[in-house]
Order: sequence, then structure tokens, then C-alpha cells
Amino acid sequence: MIILPYDNLENIKYLTKGGYSEIYTAVWIDGSYYLWDSKGQQLKRFRKQNVVLKRLENVESANKRWFKEASSHLYISNIWSDAIVQCYGLTKDPLNGDYMLVMNKLDANLRQYLQKNHNQLSWNERIRIVVDIIDALHKIHHSENAIHRDLHSGNILFKTKFCISDLGFCGPADKPLKSIYGNLPYIAPEVIAGKETTFKSDVYSIAMLMWEISSGQPPFNNYEHDYYLAMMNIVNGIRPKIVPGTPLEYKNLIIQCWDANPLNRPDAKIL
Repeated sequence: MIILPYDNLENIKYLTKGGYSEIYTAVWIDGSYYLWDSKGQQLKRFRKQNVVLKRLENVESANKRWFKEASSHLYISNIWSDAIVQCYGLTKDPLNGDYMLVMNKLDANLRQYLQKNHNQLSWNERIRIVVDIIDALHKIHHSENAIHRDLHSGNILFKTKFCISDLGFCGPADKPLKSIYGNLPYIAPEVIAGKETTFKSDVYSIAMLMWEISSGQPPFNNYEHDYYLAMMNIVNGIRPKIVPGTPLEYKNLIIQCWDANPLNRPDAKIL
């Protein structure tokens, strides 16, 4: 695991709280490596690079599994930096000992993008967004044999294309794998019912993202995100209404992906 010196960060500013972590923006003074200088025989850095810091809760009780996930995230995001938001390593706040992920800063998340642009998007453009997301998920699932566990429109970020963020960090470090955390409207019913996350629970989340891209609204936006929504609606098969005018193949794919039976959902490769 790469540990970046905290004193190499400046202009650290609080941005927001997301799930179980606080998000900050900062400037990485040295910046990441981007080019081998054959003449000088050294790697060149970007210098003064804008980054995002994600402060992780309860890391003081983190176990080996958490640090293994941290290393996995770093490895996968650097191998597939075109599809997964790049993670550069961890830094440690000297004031409280909290670990913080240091990640590439992109322009906006999918929810913000849709709020601004949805009315102008053609169906071809909407499908292009879905293709970007599925391509990234396929790389996570089939190239790296990893599960995301918390796909939602706040974790899909955009610069020149849409990328998946927060791989493996969808909950606090001291929570077991069966714990429910994340954005409730995107969580598969079997996970809410107490089963472990799987590749197919990520595919359920893809269905909710597809619906959001078609409608321009987060799923279950008119419900309180509480126990009632989870236990009485999602687990019992309630799904958002398909938006009128949705292409038939797109509609059928959503329905397959949010099927109550995980075995009936296609995998990312088929998608």
C-alpha cells in the first residue's frame, strides 16, 4: 500500500459527507507520475494536481481484510484508470490518525450530470453512459474478480467518460461483509434480507442506474430511505415505474437486471 505524506497536500477543504466518510478537496503538491523522461532517466510528475481525499471512519479498528481491499483498489484503479477512478494511495492525518484515500478529482458525478443535462440527452447518449458504466463493471468483475458493493449515481464520476469510483470502500472498515450499508434504493433485495453481496447484487444496482439515466431522477425519490422502504417495498418486489418512451430492449434489460432472483439477472459480460 502506497502511503503519501500528508504534508505534501495543501488547500485541504471540506466538501461533503458521503455515506460513512467525509470528502475533502486538496492540491497534491508533487502530483502523480505520468511520463518517463528517458533523457533525465526519471518519471515526470503532474505537479500541483487537484485530488479528492476520502476520510475513512473507524479505520482504527480496521482489520487485514480492509487493508487488503485498500491495496486491491489501488491496483485495480491503476490498471483500469480509463474506467475506474484512479486511487493514488493513502495518507494519514497527523492530528487524529485517520486514514484518507487520495483519489483523482473528476468533474461531476452522474447525479449532478443528469440534473444539469438530462432534458438534452438523446437515447443514444443515455445508452452511451450505460455502456461506460457496464464496461467498467465488467473489468471489476471479470478481469479482477472483485465486487463493488455500493454502485449508485454518486459513485459514477465523469470527465471525458463515465468511470466507477469507491471500489471496495462502500462502508466503514469495521463492518462485516453481511452488514447493510450504502445507498438503500440501489441495494439488491437479497442483500437487504441478510445475504452477502455478489456479482449479481452489483447487476441489480446497474438496473437502478439504468432507470435513473432514463428518468433523470434517483430511484424511489418519493420515498423516505428507511426501514419501511427496504423491508416492505424493495424486498417484496416493488420497483420504480418504467418511464414512458423507454426503448423496449432497454426496458427489458432493466427488468432482467432487477429481477428478485439473482440467478435470473445477466452477468456483466452478457450486459
